Amino acid sequence: MSFLGKLFGKKEKENLDQGLQKTKENFFSKITKAIAGKSTVDEEVLDNLEEALVGADVGLETTIEIIKRIEKRVAEDKYVSTSELNTILQKEIKGILVDSEESTYKDFNIPTGKRPYVILVVGVNGVGKTTTIGKLAYHFTKAGHAVLLGAADTFRAAAVDQLTIWSERTNVPIVKQPMGSDPGAVAFDTVQSGVSRKSDVVIIDTAGRLHNKIYLMEELGKIKRVIQKVIPDAPHEVLLVLDGSTGQNALEQAKQFTAATDVTAIAITKLDGTAKGGVVLAIASHFKIPVKFIGVGEKMEDLLVFDKNEFVDSLFKLED
Repeated sequence: MSFLGKLFGKKEKENLDQGLQKTKENFFSKITKAIAGKSTVDEEVLDNLEEALVGADVGLETTIEIIKRIEKRVAEDKYVSTSELNTILQKEIKGILVDSEESTYKDFNIPTGKRPYVILVVGVNGVGKTTTIGKLAYHFTKAGHAVLLGAADTFRAAAVDQLTIWSERTNVPIVKQPMGSDPGAVAFDTVQSGVSRKSDVVIIDTAGRLHNKIYLMEELGKIKRVIQKVIPDAPHEVLLVLDGSTGQNALEQAKQFTAATDVTAIAITKLDGTAKGGVVLAIASHFKIPVKFIGVGEKMEDLLVFDKNEFVDSLFKLED
């Protein structure tokens, strides 16, 4: 089911189409080359298609899965024309992307019965984590929710300063302490303040880079435990932010963070500046964790709730 209406109105659809332009050009040029001069999908087309998908940063494992599905379709139908290949590819790619119907932020709504709804945001420095938090604050506020930010990345002074700027820009209150303060204490104060303020959404930033994976696991575990002293079932979402422009490196980051904490959702940023948007498929396929937000531009409106049908439709949409 594709969420239309407010979620994907004309403006949002245009933003998505424009944001995926570089990926689409890269993707289509490789696929067109793969089937050039062929009328049916044969072994050579499949080999060329495999090379094209890997070249578009879809990733080897995901590419093999897609090729296997197409091979099965070809074997069953006996004859598949290259003109049908786009339709088949769209169907198989949609099949790989993970549904998130249980907790999809349609129109930036949040699940009922969870107030405040606590989102813990993780990811390395430089991926657009703070900017994503600011954009989330903007969208949730625009949707009528009372939002509170927590600056628990106390290892980097710039992180607190950047989040403060977003707090001012979106007119959303922030809980912060001096650099070097205990991140757990900041998280605790934020959630406690969220309860007393009757906030709808609490978004907590965390350190992007600690000394090693063990320390990262311990720190994130501690933050979770102190949050649960206030709200036993929180955090309700652990959102991992990844930079789509880094391609397969984003996949490696996802491996590190999913090993360190229970990631429940992924946001992929900077898709507008890259031809490597195929990494969305690689990440969704490898981790079976729903991609819930994508960044397709610098403006606050350019953070979109991810809908796999709209994403694939834009990816395969030929310009008029």
